[in-house]
Amino acid sequence: MTSADVAPSDIPGLPDWANRPANLASALAGELVQRIVRGQYPPGSAMPSEPALCESYSVSRTTVREAVKMLQEKGLVQVRRGSGTIVNPQVMWNMLDELVLTASIVEDIGFDILDDLVVTRRILESDMAHVAARHADEETIQQLGGLVDAMDGLVNDPAAYAVQDRAFHDTVMRTSGNSIARAVVRALESQVVNTARYLGEVRPDLCVASNLGHRKVYEQIAAHDPEGAAAAMSTHITEAWLVRRGGSGEPDRLLR
Repeated sequence: MTSADVAPSDIPGLPDWANRPANLASALAGELVQRIVRGQYPPGSAMPSEPALCESYSVSRTTVREAVKMLQEKGLVQVRRGSGTIVNPQVMWNMLDELVLTASIVEDIGFDILDDLVVTRRILESDMAHVAARHADEETIQQLGGLVDAMDGLVNDPAAYAVQDRAFHDTVMRTSGNSIARAVVRALESQVVNTARYLGEVRPDLCVASNLGHRKVYEQIAAHDPEGAAAAMSTHITEAWLVRRGGSGEPDRLLR
């Protein structure tokens, strides 16, 4: 068995960062993503050399090269001949990447990243609601109505309510037929669905208010009113986030 066949958790004395995934290069890439996002390796700076990384993390050159390749694929760095590995500006980072987005949310001391995520979701879901209102058949309308009615009875069970909430939004997205937009929203949501700052406080009265927004979206789709459905979805997503967001800082980034 070679060292490449041994899972990090099987090697005694390795630091915590090495005990996450089974692949050591992925573990190292995850650690370096956090350091870049945290600003320990700022944009425009050169990362430590390959030998230095090997020594710092007790890994082979092959592992370091694989990790750096992963960083390149995420848009975080570029390798320049004669200059080494240079950290890219944030505008070049792939913010849809799981590691990059998660680290960015963790390191964001305000709400900029989450505000931008909500705005992106609002734009895409409003458009999909517009299309859904044009294409929804009777079966889909009944399904949406059933989900709204079910949520009315689940306001005291936040976990069950959240499941139906996601089902409602996904039904609207699927009805639009825009698989790309749906995939982007689902990818974004998957990174924050269990994040305390995104979820905010959960109370029955807040679930009641949220479901009033769902019902307005449903009613506009049932009426086959594209403009009304888009506006209702935009308002619902914005108002629900403002409640969850609380009063920390001005939500300027939500003003579009």
